[in-house]
Formats: sequence, structure tokens, C-alpha cells
Amino acid sequence: MPANVVKTTKKLNFTALIFRKLYISDMNWLLLIIAGLFEVGFASCLGKAKETTGTTSAYWMGGFFVCLTISMVLLYKATQQLPIGTAYAVWTGVGAAGTVLVGIFVFKEPSDFWRLFFLTTLIASIIGLKVVSH
Repeated sequence: MPANVVKTTKKLNFTALIFRKLYISDMNWLLLIIAGLFEVGFASCLGKAKETTGTTSAYWMGGFFVCLTISMVLLYKATQQLPIGTAYAVWTGVGAAGTVLVGIFVFKEPSDFWRLFFLTTLIASIIGLKVVSH
């Protein structure tokens, strides 16, 4: 095989390997964000279960357990490739930020300056962890 063909083949293999690693990494980040959204779901279900009684409360608790299970499975899948410390911090951050927003918009919790300020710093920290993680 001519030398230039071997070089091109090696470049293509390297490019495919890099693309595959980026794709897998991005998929794990996506799984992690979805897991965080399900964390928002289970926290919100707890809030609704607290407000209701009887069968309605039982349905909200069922939603809690479904969201909890999905969130944990997705977190587990994401941590197969991402560092556990980073993944856990992002998962809790997405869940915390989302739960605060649900609290403000659904449960009519207060939204004063300091609450929004610290929510913004939390979101910035999540983005920062994504940027500096390998």
C-alpha cells in the first residue's frame, strides 16, 4: 500500500476515534441532564403529594418513585464514562436549579434578588464544570 494511503487511513481512523469519544461523552452529558430533570420531577411530585390527600397523593407518590428510578438509572449510566464527582455535582445542580424554578413558577415561592442571584451562580457553576471536565 502506498505511504500516502496509509497516512490517510490512519488520519481517518484517528478522526473516527475522536468523533466517537466526543459523541459518547456528549451522550453521557445529555443523559446526565435528563437525569437532573427527572430529579426535578421527583422533587416536584413530593411537593404535590404534600398538598394533596388520599388517592391523589398516592398518584403523586407513584410519580415520585417513577421519576426517582429513572433519574438514578440515568445517573448511573452517565457515571460509567464521566467522573463521579463532576457527574454528581451537575446532577444535583440541575435538579436544584430546576426545583427552585418549579417552586417559583408552580408553587408560587418567593423570587427575590438573592434567590435569583444564587440560582444564576449555580447554573454558571454547572456550565463551568461541563467546560473544564474531560
